[in-house]
Amino acid sequence: MTATSSVGIPHGRPFTVDDLEAMPDDGNRYELIDGMLVVSPAPGMRHQKIVAKLVVALDAVCPADLHVFPAPFAVRTSTTTELQPDVLVARDEDLTEKLLPVAPVLAVEVLSPSSVINDLNNKKAAYERMGVTSYWVVDPQAPAITVLELADGRYEQVVEVKDADVLSVSRPFPVRIVPRELLGTLTS
Repeated sequence: MTATSSVGIPHGRPFTVDDLEAMPDDGNRYELIDGMLVVSPAPGMRHQKIVAKLVVALDAVCPADLHVFPAPFAVRTSTTTELQPDVLVARDEDLTEKLLPVAPVLAVEVLSPSSVINDLNNKKAAYERMGVTSYWVVDPQAPAITVLELADGRYEQVVEVKDADVLSVSRPFPVRIVPRELLGTLTS
């Protein structure tokens, strides 16, 4: 039998999705990567503007059999892994009302000062293991978008686009995005 502290933190075992249910509703994002709890603070203004603009841009050209969702929407592929990409694209037939139990076709993470190491390492590795076909990392400071695609089970960077250059990709569907435009009227 495994002990649990008075605040609900398990001792002597990995975290599970059941433990996530007990986490406080305090504005933080709680995710699991192979039983390791990852806590992220609420995102800032630039982050949220980019997420909003990206969801609109992707949704405008998304085929009918795919859907675009902003966080929080859980990708739960096991009892010890549940992630909430900032933006995800999923197949209609894969979705449940509450979550996505399989890999999305696209996961997007928008970097924040508190998330850089996690997004570029732990989450990237988790998405790779899940089989997420396309993984985009958006740097709101540059602004820039880096596109990674799964090839033989490993991510390969296929393009990085900065500022006013145009990102033009065909996976998971054809879309054109200018990183600078994701900031809208924000300048700093």
